Amino acid sequence: MSILVNKDTKIIVQGLTGKTGTFHTEQALEYYGTKMVAGVHPKKGGETWSSGVDGAAELPIFATVGEAREATGADASVIYVPPAGAAAAIIEAIDAEIPFIVCITEGIPVADMIKVKAKLDKSSSRLLGPNCPGILTPEECKIGIMPGSIFKKGSVGVVSRSGTLTYEAVFQTTNAGLGQTTAVGIGGDPVKGTEFIDVLEMFLADDETKSMIMIGEIGGSAEEEAAQFLMDEAKKGRSKPMAGFIAGRTAPPGRTMGHAGAVISGGKGGAEDKIAAMEEAGIRVSPSPAKLGETLLEVLKG
Repeated sequence: MSILVNKDTKIIVQGLTGKTGTFHTEQALEYYGTKMVAGVHPKKGGETWSSGVDGAAELPIFATVGEAREATGADASVIYVPPAGAAAAIIEAIDAEIPFIVCITEGIPVADMIKVKAKLDKSSSRLLGPNCPGILTPEECKIGIMPGSIFKKGSVGVVSRSGTLTYEAVFQTTNAGLGQTTAVGIGGDPVKGTEFIDVLEMFLADDETKSMIMIGEIGGSAEEEAAQFLMDEAKKGRSKPMAGFIAGRTAPPGRTMGHAGAVISGGKGGAEDKIAAMEEAGIRVSPSPAKLGETLLEVLKG
């Protein structure tokens, strides 16, 4: 099984006609026929988008997300809209009651995301991101910018705040012969839709996910909260073998390390506290991202 997306997921693209949206939509179509069903552009409704790949695909363009969903039955949307308009694009998808919204855009102002979060919390939609690489279920569905070639259908659920380290965890588990059920990049911004706990809960409930990898970063308290969640679930008899890693573990206090959420301040959010919390929860913390697959194999061998 998988979580959140599978071969039947129908996806619309907000920002399809731009360079980024076009490139990654073509990549998705080439990945086991991911069901990209339409694009959305307020000024290009009624037009048709054609891909540049062999056996060129054509997708209808609608003026609004609501129109696109009504016409296609889409249950997911991916957003490749520039920062200034990305929050409005997310809200439009929420208003159209899209069940699963993935926002790849980096650099959305925090004030905009606070408004989005307030709207999201009153809705039935789930948001992944922003500032994330997306989600991929091997050999079934690719939403976002993850490189499909490194994936292999298997048994490991991957969740990460870091985009590039998501790929590293996937590459390592593929090389270790384990493969993945689903890889989820939740993004590193301080205000976002889906958190570690949300994804871990889904992986714990998925029978085909036999083990998990969680990759955190300095800044914030999401990793400690996830560790506490895992300890609470373990007391109920729900647990799975896990490996993990904390990015930016050598960062100096007060320094921003790439992501807006990765700021250490007031003595909180440092790597050592996160690592200690993860280890207390039974997660084997890898000494480097290059050893994630090896570390998980060690855990599985006992």
